[in-house]
Amino acid sequence: MSQSPNLALLVRETRSRMGLTQIQFAQQLGVSFQTVNRWENGKTQPLPMALRLIEQQLQQMGTQGIDLIEQYFSPR
Repeated sequence: MSQSPNLALLVRETRSRMGLTQIQFAQQLGVSFQTVNRWENGKTQPLPMALRLIEQQLQQMGTQGIDLIEQYFSPR
């Protein structure tokens, strides 16, 4: 059984590894800065559509992105 991923940390780590500010990351995903801020602070979670976009960003990062996917979504 896999642990529930900590989406707040995943979003923050993805954005950080991409070298983007919350504003820049929000623009890439088509959401507001406030939305990204709430995700990173654990106040809300990304909707499925946003999660797909984040997954696409991770895949485009290559090895770094794959490492994050494995870190947050692999069975423990």
